[in-house]
Amino acid sequence: MIKELTTSKPTAVAIEENQIILFNDDVNTFEWVIKSLVEICGHTEIQAEQCALIVHHKGKYPVKSGAKEHLLPCCSALLNRGLNAEVQ
Repeated sequence: MIKELTTSKPTAVAIEENQIILFNDDVNTFEWVIKSLVEICGHTEIQAEQCALIVHHKGKYPVKSGAKEHLLPCCSALLNRGLNAEVQ
C-alpha cells in the first residue's frame, strides 16, 4: 500500500502592526517623558531615555508597537500626561 504524503506550506497571515508615535514638543521635560514611557509603555529607564533623545533630535519616534487595541489605551494615557502622541 502506498500512502500519498501531503505537505502543507505555511500560509502567510497578515498581522497588522501599529505603532505609537511620540512627537517632540517644547513643553515637557526629559524627566517627564522618561517617567511616562516607563510607567505607561513599560520601558526600562535606559530604553525610555534613548526614546526621549531620539524624539528630541528627530522630531518623532515610534515608542511602542503592537495591536491597535493594546496601543490605544497607552496612547490615551500619554496624551493625558500632556505628551503629543498618536497611533499609526
